[in-house]
Amino acid sequence: MARVELVMPKMGESIMEATILKWRKKAGDRIELDEPVLDIATDKVDSEVPSPVAGVLVEILFQENDVVPINKVIAVIETEASNAQPAASPAVSQPAASVGQSEAAQVPYVPAATVAAPQQAASAASGRFYSPLVKTIAREESISQAELDTIPGSGQDGRVTKKDMLAYVSTRQKGAPVAPAAPAAVAPAAPAIPQSPAVSISGNVEIVEMDRMRKLIADHMVMSKHTSPHVTSFVEVDVTNMVNWRNNVKDKFKKQYGENITFTPIFVEAIVRAIRDFPMINVSVDGTRIIVRKDINIGMAAALPSGNLIVPVIKNADNLNLLGLTKQVNDLAGRARQNQLKPEEIQGGTFTLTNVGTFGNVMGTPIINQPQVAIMAAGAIRKKPAVIETEYGDVIAIRQMMFLSLSYDHRVVDGMLGGSFLRRVADYLEQFDANRAV
Repeated sequence: MARVELVMPKMGESIMEATILKWRKKAGDRIELDEPVLDIATDKVDSEVPSPVAGVLVEILFQENDVVPINKVIAVIETEASNAQPAASPAVSQPAASVGQSEAAQVPYVPAATVAAPQQAASAASGRFYSPLVKTIAREESISQAELDTIPGSGQDGRVTKKDMLAYVSTRQKGAPVAPAAPAAVAPAAPAIPQSPAVSISGNVEIVEMDRMRKLIADHMVMSKHTSPHVTSFVEVDVTNMVNWRNNVKDKFKKQYGENITFTPIFVEAIVRAIRDFPMINVSVDGTRIIVRKDINIGMAAALPSGNLIVPVIKNADNLNLLGLTKQVNDLAGRARQNQLKPEEIQGGTFTLTNVGTFGNVMGTPIINQPQVAIMAAGAIRKKPAVIETEYGDVIAIRQMMFLSLSYDHRVVDGMLGGSFLRRVADYLEQFDANRAV
C-alpha cells in the first residue's frame, strides 16, 4: 500500500489560498484516477480538484468552508500499488520545475519546498493572522509589520483581506494619512466608501443570503466605482450589412467549420481594430503611472445560470481571425455556463465587452472591470427607419440599428479619446463587408 497526499493546487500566480466548498467524497470512498474529489473556490473562479491516483480516500484534513493555503495537504489517498506515481491533473497547470525524489508521494505539480511556506510568517508577533498574499502585498509596498497591524480587516474574525490591502495601498498612494510605526498611534484613514443605509426587514419579506460569487461581484463593483470616475458615451450604429452577412452565411459557416457564428466575435474584431488605432484605451492605472498593455486580451462578460456574472478572457485577440475568435467565444461561453473555466482563463483582460442586447436592452452603462479603464456594452439590434444619403438624395429606409456605449475611467481617458474610440468601433461595424468570404 502507498499513501498519496492530495494538496491544495496552485490556481494562478496571484492566488495563495482557496476555500473548500464541498467534499464530493468521504473517508473510505473509492476514487478513480482524475475523478473529482472536492470543489474549491478562489476570488477568481470555482474549480474541481481531481484525484491524481486511483485508490481509497482514507483521511480528510480540512472541512468545508475552511480556507487553505496552496500546496497544503488536504487529504490522503491510499493506493494498492507499492510505489504509486500520481498523475498531473488537467484541472490545474503543472510548473516546469520537476519534482524531487522526496516528493514521490505528492501530486507532481506541487514543489515540496513550498508546502510549509504558507504558514511560516503567516501571523504577526501580535498574534494576528495574515495570509501569504497579504504578506506579499505588504512586502512589495514596503508596509512595516507595525503598520500592517493597524490596517482594519473586513474578513472573518477581523482578518485583513486582499481587498483591504488594495484599498489601503490606494489610500496611501493618494497621500491620505498613513499610520505611523507605533500601533497605538492614529489608525490609517479608511477609503471614503459610504456605508449602506439601514434596511427595514419588517412586513412581508424574504431574506436571501448572497452566495459567495455574488458577494465578490458586489465588492468588485463598489471598488470599481470608488476607484474610477466613470463617464459613459453612446453612439448609434447602422449594422445592416453585418446582420445581413451573418444571416446569409451562418448555415454555411456551421457546416464548414462546425461553429455557430454570433455577433460577439464580430464585435470583438471591431474592438481589436479600434484598440490598434487608439492604444491608450488598452491601459491600466498604477498610482500616477499609466501601464500601456501591449497584449490585447478581450474579456467577454457572460451570465451564468445562477444569475451571477463571469468574464472569460480571449487572450491575444489581435492574433485571431474571425474564425479563431468565433471558436474562442463559443468555447469560453460554453464552459462558463458549465462552470468549467480555469483560473487563468478569467485573468489578464485588458478590455471588456458586455452584450446587454442579449436581454433585450437597447443600451447600458456598464461598470469598469478593474484594473482596466474601459468597458463597452452592445445593445439590442432592432429594425428602425433611418435616413440614408444616396447619390440621388436622402431617403428613409428600414435599417438594422443598435446602440454602443463605452464607460471609461476619466482619470486617464478623456472625452475625446473615449468618444473617438467608440466612434471608430462603430465605423468598423458600419463598414462591414456584406460580401465577405466565409
